[in-house]
Amino acid sequence: MCKRPDLAAAVTLQPVELLDVDAAIIFADLLLPVEPMGLKLRYAAGEGPIIDNPVRTEDDVDSLSTTNTDDLGYVGEAIQTVVRALAGRVPVIGFVGAPFTLASYMIEGGSTRNFVRTKRLMYTDETLWRRLMGKIVDVVAPFAIAQIASGARAIQVFDSWVGALGSDDYVRYAAPYSRALIERIRSGGVPVIHFGTGASGFFRELHAAGGDVMGVDWRMNIDQAWLDISYRSAIQGNLDPVTLFAPLPELKARVHEILRRTGTRPGHIFNLGHGILPETPVEHVRAVVQMVREFKP
Repeated sequence: MCKRPDLAAAVTLQPVELLDVDAAIIFADLLLPVEPMGLKLRYAAGEGPIIDNPVRTEDDVDSLSTTNTDDLGYVGEAIQTVVRALAGRVPVIGFVGAPFTLASYMIEGGSTRNFVRTKRLMYTDETLWRRLMGKIVDVVAPFAIAQIASGARAIQVFDSWVGALGSDDYVRYAAPYSRALIERIRSGGVPVIHFGTGASGFFRELHAAGGDVMGVDWRMNIDQAWLDISYRSAIQGNLDPVTLFAPLPELKARVHEILRRTGTRPGHIFNLGHGILPETPVEHVRAVVQMVREFKP
């Protein structure tokens, strides 16, 4: 579906039409850039993404290409289709994976709990790690810029697996590459949303890596997160996605609590604290949109 611009556009437009949200985020996948780099990506039922030729050795890193980003043009075509269909009603957000998250998938070959292979490479051959991360930035940055050229009005950088790191390891092994990527994206003239899952223990360090907007998951209170960065960026979040399964009165109380915590200070984008779950009741999501719209501080 990601490679069919017509289908990707149709999926992207559904939340705008069905839920009345304030932006469309392009339907794509974080791992699409690994294919033009030379990796074999597939999706197994019940398992998620699998890379059949993971990156484990110096030769593997050497063989990664950084010159085939035009192969991802189908994402730009989908964005152009969505922009035309929306005709200015709401903006389109593009997105990319952060270097640490992409590197972890590339090394592990799929989902993992302990990140043993990733951290072993980090700790045993830092030079090789840095070469790998540099190549990822060199592929992902032009991919993001191409999304901007196609009409994306902001780019979100997802560090979905960064919570596997401690604060010191984040600063040493991940932050320099997130910073480099975000700076290159911002050269395209649009704001960058930076979101790291499970990063509440080093939210200041995450913010130091860049971002006009910082996404917060549900593991910390949004007012504390905003205070931690001295209100120097906008903030996005942070309703626990599972709260959408709660009865509507409880759901409303949780939504209002987040809105009370952010108050009347400008720069809060109400959102979930991570991705929506497939079995979520759609009517509850629609109700949350209305709760946010109707809230009076």
